[in-house]
Amino acid sequence: MEITEVRIKLMDDPHERLQGFCSITLDHCFVIRDLKIIRGTKGSFVAMPSRKLTDRCPRCDTKNHLRANYCNNCGVALKPDRAAKDEQGRAKLYADIAHPINSECREKIQQRVLKAYEEELVKAQQPGYRCTYDDYGEEAYATLEEDRSQETQPVIVPAKGSSHRIEPAASQPQPPHVPQPDPKTSSDAPTQPTTAEKVTQDDFGAGVV
Repeated sequence: MEITEVRIKLMDDPHERLQGFCSITLDHCFVIRDLKIIRGTKGSFVAMPSRKLTDRCPRCDTKNHLRANYCNNCGVALKPDRAAKDEQGRAKLYADIAHPINSECREKIQQRVLKAYEEELVKAQQPGYRCTYDDYGEEAYATLEEDRSQETQPVIVPAKGSSHRIEPAASQPQPPHVPQPDPKTSSDAPTQPTTAEKVTQDDFGAGVV
């Protein structure tokens, strides 16, 4: 195994115990993130990425952190000191997500990370310093966005008599034309009464007393 890259993220306050975060790349193909550089009583050391340990509520079976005094779901009071103890009597509240299985590998990672941390402290004092810890995936994302923008561009094809022209989008089919009836010749249109009809209408009821 070879550690081919180390990236460091320094903390703003150098007096805190947590001095920085770290990511390491193994053999150019596997990345482990969120290692922590911590100041201890005997000097700085590297802590592996970890997760909080939980247990289940005796009433509703909801998971709660081992330091929780009450259930996050039903509110029942939880027993204190539920966490298991290590050999030194300290409560085990976290479990490593990834970690070396022998002291030789752990020492190799720690030496490489602490060396990169010291180099990062020197770089941070230089003008124009930029942290690269959170840059994973940005180049691939930019390439993806560029490919998407090219897919939406209109297709340009050469045309006779000009250097280039833009191919128009395909037109939608138009519905067939339905001729409208002429109101002058339509049977539904109102007609003018004839002379006989006018006389009949005007003389209707003329002789009635």
